[in-house]
Amino acid sequence: MPGKFIISKTPKGFFRFNLQAANYQTVLTSQNYASLRNCKDGIEAIKKNATAAVEDQTLQKVEKKKFPKYEVYLDNASQFRYRLLASNGQNIAMAEEGYATKQGCFSGIDAISRAAVDAEIDESALGK
Repeated sequence: MPGKFIISKTPKGFFRFNLQAANYQTVLTSQNYASLRNCKDGIEAIKKNATAAVEDQTLQKVEKKKFPKYEVYLDNASQFRYRLLASNGQNIAMAEEGYATKQGCFSGIDAISRAAVDAEIDESALGK
């Protein structure tokens, strides 16, 4: 079942989106965008790259993957995180919070992959 991209406007006038899974859980929050057009372009980039391969950088011998890809890594607090890199290598999404387990991190990536591809875009929070 597809998810939903919900676009909203921040108090400072920026646009951002949340990707909500079919179970209504937010699985991804975007960066701030200066315009609605750029925000929608960000959504399209997530949709296009959501099913990318995963490069596990926590292994001793990392199997390098081509862009686009998710990179799974350990942060300074020894928490597992991911970032989604587009075909040009640009970081287009990352885990907001660390995961205690690698499996949890992989489950987060899987949730994005399932929710994003056919997700609708909801602009109702913009109050047009």
